[in-house]
Amino acid sequence: CLSLFDYKTEKYVIAKNKKVGLLYRLLQASILAYLVVWVFLVKKGYQDIDTSLQSAVITKVKGVAFTNTSDLGERIWDVADYVIPAQGENVFFVVTNLIVTSNQRQNVCAENEGIPDGMCSKDSDCHPGEAVAAGNGVKTGRCLLKENSARGTCEIFAWCPVETSSRPVEPVLKEAEDFTIFIKNHIRFPKFNFSKSNVMDVKDRSLLKSCHFGPKNHYCPIFRLGSVIRWAGSDFQDIALEGGVIGINIEWNCDLDKAASECHPHYSFSRLDNKLSNSASSGYNFRFARYYRDAAGVEFRTLMKAYGIR
Repeated sequence: CLSLFDYKTEKYVIAKNKKVGLLYRLLQASILAYLVVWVFLVKKGYQDIDTSLQSAVITKVKGVAFTNTSDLGERIWDVADYVIPAQGENVFFVVTNLIVTSNQRQNVCAENEGIPDGMCSKDSDCHPGEAVAAGNGVKTGRCLLKENSARGTCEIFAWCPVETSSRPVEPVLKEAEDFTIFIKNHIRFPKFNFSKSNVMDVKDRSLLKSCHFGPKNHYCPIFRLGSVIRWAGSDFQDIALEGGVIGINIEWNCDLDKAASECHPHYSFSRLDNKLSNSASSGYNFRFARYYRDAAGVEFRTLMKAYGIR
C-alpha cells in the first residue's frame, strides 16, 4: 500500500543515429500527409453526410401527332390521347404503336388460331364452360373446323371478333420522337436545410418554351423524347414499334462547403427492359378498351393493345 505514494517519471533514450532518426521523421510525415491529404482533402472526413435526401419529381409530356389508319381514320393525337395515365408517380407512358380491334360485342366466335389451348379436332376437345388458357373467352363445346382441314379452333363466348394478331410494321405515332418531356425535380437535404431544383432560376418563363436539355444546358428540364432514347443506347423507331422501358436517373452529389451554384444535377439514361431481338418478352405493352352503347342500348367496345415507352 506504500506504493500509492511513489513518484514516477518517464525516462527517454536518445539514439543518435541518422538512419533511425530519418525513418522516424518519415513515419511522422507519412501519417501527417495521410491525415491532411487523404482524410481531409480527398475524403473530406471532417464533413457530415446527409443520406436522407427528400426528392419530388413532376413530369409532363407535350406534342401533337396526326395519323390516318384503316381502323381509326384520320385522327389528331394530343397529350390526353397518348399519355397513360394522365398523372403518374415518377413515371409516365407514351403510346407509340397500336393494335385496334373495333366494334367488339359479347357473342360467340372462333378462338384465335395462335392460342394452343383453343385448338381442336372434334367437339369433345372443347369442354363447355372452360376458359381458354391465355385465350380470349370461354369454350361453348363446339369445334369449328377449317375448310378441308382436320384441325380447327374452339368456339368461344367472348368479346367478338377476337383481337387480331397482326402488328403494324412501323410505329403508328412516328412523330412521338419529337415529343418533349418536362421533368421537374426538387430536392432537399433536411439535415442542412438546403433545397434546390433542376429548373433554371429565371423570371422569363418563355425560356422554358424554347430551350432543350443538352450537354451545355443542364438546367433546362425540357427533354426531347428521341434524344432520351438515343442517350439510353437505343434506336427510337425500334423501341417505338414494340415498346420499352427507359430509366432516367437524376443524381445530386453536392459539396455544401462550396456555393449553392456549384450543386448540379447529373443525369443518366438506360434501357431497363429486355431488349434482345430474339426474346419473346422484350418490349412493353398493355391493353385497354373504350366502351359505347348503340341505339338499341347494346354495349360494344373498341379494344386497343398499346405499345409505347415507359
